[in-house]
Amino acid sequence: MNKPLEKDIDKNPVSPEMRVLQLIDSLEAGGAERVAVSYANGLLNHVGASYLCTTRKEGLLKENLSKDVGYLFLKKTKTLDLKAINVLSRFLKRNKISTIHAHGSSFFIAVMTKILNPKIKLIWHDHYGNRVNSGFLHTVVLQICSLFFSSILVVSADLEQWAKKRLWNNSITYIQNYPQLDTTKKVTVLKGVAQKRIICLANLREDKNHPFLIEAFSQLLKFYPDWTLHLVGQNHNDQYAINLKNLIGDLKLGNNVFMYGSCPDILNILSQAQIGILSSKSEGLPLALLEYGLQGLATITTDVGQCSKVITNHVNGIVIESNDKDALCDAIKLYIENKDVRASYSQHLRNHILQVYSETSTLNHVVTIYN
Repeated sequence: MNKPLEKDIDKNPVSPEMRVLQLIDSLEAGGAERVAVSYANGLLNHVGASYLCTTRKEGLLKENLSKDVGYLFLKKTKTLDLKAINVLSRFLKRNKISTIHAHGSSFFIAVMTKILNPKIKLIWHDHYGNRVNSGFLHTVVLQICSLFFSSILVVSADLEQWAKKRLWNNSITYIQNYPQLDTTKKVTVLKGVAQKRIICLANLREDKNHPFLIEAFSQLLKFYPDWTLHLVGQNHNDQYAINLKNLIGDLKLGNNVFMYGSCPDILNILSQAQIGILSSKSEGLPLALLEYGLQGLATITTDVGQCSKVITNHVNGIVIESNDKDALCDAIKLYIENKDVRASYSQHLRNHILQVYSETSTLNHVVTIYN
């Protein structure tokens, strides 16, 4: 039988009245999913009890969830799944959960559940940097649902402005992400020559703009043939992924560009690279950028979302305009040819991440909003 998977938790709570559920559609290794798991684990020290519910799919991140976090897998199969809504509602009541923190596209089932449980606080967390370009129908649905949100959290200033203008809710707050890397796993071994690896940590999606990165990298290989590019992120094997594979083949990059799909050992992967790149067309506040900094990679990012708030150009990294192939080539070339620059920028970025993007300050802010 396709029964939901449940695990209740009833510890001696620090604050009995605050019991919080993180709601996410999957536990694949994406940015929003990693935030949900980090919150579920981190809040154990801030609230009475912490829970996580994944609605549609489990995934690699399930093994990163603390044993002290209550867990529910709904196995939801359609948009309006009455059985899943009923199971979630029962789980909330049985565990006396006071707050649902819904991430990304899980907002719809969260709203349906709140209608059945009107005393529940519902927080919606928007991670999608390209939300500002959403179509009319999607925006209308989100507008209606926003009437049920106690508060809205967003990951960039652009999203904050869009939400204030388009959604029917007066409690909208920009909340910065924070990095949290798993230190226990060593599974993935990157191909290529040691000390000559470039990493791009981004799911294979249109807005991540991998073709721009691949084409720029191909221009550099005639000067630096030993360097390799490594693409780590969820692969849906859709047309975008097929086009990437074809582009790698057409440019004869099979010995220099490698695709790995989702991986559980991000810290281990980043420790094998020297340069970290984000080539996105749109972003919120990407966790990958913070993780590059925490691990000490020399970093390049496009000037989208909050990226230029993290990276100060030619101080702790390099910021370029999206789709500026010459600028990306120049940035990579600078890092390849100047180890001292790489070391200086990466150290400054690591210090900045440790000082500004801390788990404790972020979660304290979030708990204040819960209250």
